Amino acid sequence: MFGGIGPRVFGTPVYPPVNLGEYEDNIYVEAELPGFKMKDLDITLTGENELSVKGERRQPESEKGTWHRQERGYGSFSRIVQLPEHVNANKVSAEFKLGVLTVTLPKREESKPRRIEIKIS
Repeated sequence: MFGGIGPRVFGTPVYPPVNLGEYEDNIYVEAELPGFKMKDLDITLTGENELSVKGERRQPESEKGTWHRQERGYGSFSRIVQLPEHVNANKVSAEFKLGVLTVTLPKREESKPRRIEIKIS
């Protein structure tokens, strides 16, 4: 399992580290996943406001030599991110570039801010 250095929740390490933000019509989740391959990742939207990221990093096989230090974690992980709003599940997209997974989650129309016109009486 993953552990060691990294973000912690109540003293327990969490993996992968994520950034969660929103801008205009979308919510964005970025996860640092260096050394992973797309086939080793599973991304699922549960309901309309939970993003699940699961995966497994396999330890490299070494036929010769001995490791003297191993600080990178290997094994399976599962991380659920609570989203601040409901999203449109049919329009979610994901990109994996340079070890960073970016998931773009469009907000549902009813979740977007609407300007309210004030009537003068």
